[in-house]
Amino acid sequence: MRRLNRKKTLSLVKELDAFPKVPESYVETSASGGTVSLIAFTTMALLTIMEFSVYQDTWMKYEYEVDKDFSSKLRINIDITVAMKCQYVGADVLDLAETMVASANGLVYEPVIFDLSPQQKEWQRMLQLIQSRLQEEHSLQDVLFKSAFKSSTALPPREDDPSQPPDACRIHGHLYVNKVAGNFHITVGKAIPHPRGHAHLAALVNHDSYNFSHRIDHLSFGELVPGIVNPLDGTEKIAVDHNRMFQYFITVVPTKLHTYKISADTHQFSVTERERVVNHAAGSHGVSGIFMKYDLSSLMVTVTEEHMPFWQFFVRLCGIVGGIFSTTGMLHGIGKFIVEIIYCRFRLGSHKPISSVPFEDGHTNNHLPLLENNTH
Repeated sequence: MRRLNRKKTLSLVKELDAFPKVPESYVETSASGGTVSLIAFTTMALLTIMEFSVYQDTWMKYEYEVDKDFSSKLRINIDITVAMKCQYVGADVLDLAETMVASANGLVYEPVIFDLSPQQKEWQRMLQLIQSRLQEEHSLQDVLFKSAFKSSTALPPREDDPSQPPDACRIHGHLYVNKVAGNFHITVGKAIPHPRGHAHLAALVNHDSYNFSHRIDHLSFGELVPGIVNPLDGTEKIAVDHNRMFQYFITVVPTKLHTYKISADTHQFSVTERERVVNHAAGSHGVSGIFMKYDLSSLMVTVTEEHMPFWQFFVRLCGIVGGIFSTTGMLHGIGKFIVEIIYCRFRLGSHKPISSVPFEDGHTNNHLPLLENNTH
């Protein structure tokens, strides 16, 4: 009884077979079919390799939401060289809440030489080239996000030992400010607190020594992420006169970065530059110096590095194999059908019709004449 039920089950399963087998004796092979199969297998191999390279690659996903964090502090990372001696300049931040952050809290004044060494000039030229490419091809920023810890944009130390005395001041370090709009500036004289804000002791500095030619080696907001090129990195401005004001209007966007190499809370920013001569007689008022006015965006960007899941790669691979098999089979069948039609018409056209034999009564004989064998 069990054997009978097993046989019935097997026969039922055989009837449900969607892939019936054809005996090899009934299968006819051809040169055209072999050629099409070779093309199909080659195409499948190439597409499989390309699909595997896509599976290995990653991409960046951007999501936007409202930034709800207003209580934390904003970190400003600074590395700026000004073509004036350190005792003549001062740097600080004043925000909209009338809160002054003195540079002594986190910035270092280092006497240096303004002109770069040959190796440093090569570094600056490369950084400016990257900046120009980033403005043309925005997708390069994704590459920089992925390779966060593979490179460093810091200015390399001098490889030479110059004999000339320092003629510039390198101001570098970081500051923590409130998450409101503010103004970071470098101008003449050290900053002192004032009931209505703050002031700089500029009266003690000779006007002829004003020179706000500067080089921004690094400026970023938030957590310091090596390898990321910010918009002002490598910028150099030369002042052609003493009364020169350089202004940078910066919009800061909070950014959460999550890649396979790093997770960081940093900030991206866009900048607009402007410079003018301070001439009170001509109506151009202001103070000579470098002013960076920043404002924070209310939106936060989350950048996440994503990878194709294996099941999606497998489904795409099955689609490639099945699609090529079906398409090449259809094309081969259509081509074979067209060739057979042309060949049949050619064969029919090569045979001429047999002439008819007329009779005396006007009828014609369409039959083939009998062949007579005369035997002797």
